[in-house]
Amino acid sequence: MCDDDYNRSLKAANSLYQEVDMETFWTEVLDFCQTTTKTLAEALVTKFAKIPATRKRDGTLVTQADQWTDQQLRDRIAHQFPRHGVLTEETEHIFPANDWCWIIDPIDGTTNFTRGIPIWGISLGLLYRGTPVFGFVYFPMFDQAFWGYWYGNSGLTGPTGAFCNGDRIQTSTDEPSLNHLFTLCARSTEILAKPFPCKFRLLGVASYNILLVASGAALGGVEKTPKIWDIAGVWPIVQAAGGDFISLGKDPIFPLQVGDNYGDRPFPCLTVSRSELVPLFYPLVASVGDGI
Repeated sequence: MCDDDYNRSLKAANSLYQEVDMETFWTEVLDFCQTTTKTLAEALVTKFAKIPATRKRDGTLVTQADQWTDQQLRDRIAHQFPRHGVLTEETEHIFPANDWCWIIDPIDGTTNFTRGIPIWGISLGLLYRGTPVFGFVYFPMFDQAFWGYWYGNSGLTGPTGAFCNGDRIQTSTDEPSLNHLFTLCARSTEILAKPFPCKFRLLGVASYNILLVASGAALGGVEKTPKIWDIAGVWPIVQAAGGDFISLGKDPIFPLQVGDNYGDRPFPCLTVSRSELVPLFYPLVASVGDGI
């Protein structure tokens, strides 16, 4: 198929979504995420802390469970949403030309999964024209499912808000103190050298760290080298809950660009419970993004 034929076909496929009842569409999306992650989690918990891992080129770990879950999610998305694109941690790293695209982290927290630490999850982000508008993350060992809708300037309509197991969540309105929490990743510990207005927590899972902000448990958090699949699912949840997501890199994180390879690209970021805290936290963590 020549480029012109491909572009005409893609335009026709994407235009079908303008005729879809968005209420029905969002119900289908949420049902799909809830059912699929629960089903896959039943198999994953039987492998928890029982299978070996190998080291990938970037130094992170991967197991057969990651690869199996990645394949399962790709197959199920292709069946349920055949016109949607997919970008995943383990296989597909090129952002496609589809209006709608799922970004998958089959097991966020593979090191925890391998070492017997129960904080790990399945993360799904649904992007519209390069920007996440829906996120869903399920943590099987806690039976916690987080999801949220954030449409920004997309022109889309539908449900609003952020949720955990169906209960609405929101970020904290507290002022920082040494009795409040701030999360960080293992690669951003350089900020420990500075006086900081909160206590630190380091849990080893980017999505869970960020969702602590969305749920009101932490006032902020910083991640030095998350990949796009680490943050696509939580980006809309945090903002739907009232928080703010700040890029510490040279460029904005979204929208993603068609044809770009996101396999090795880090996205240093700051998450805060409300925008008013950015002037406080940003100077303390800005160096995390230096050179990235």
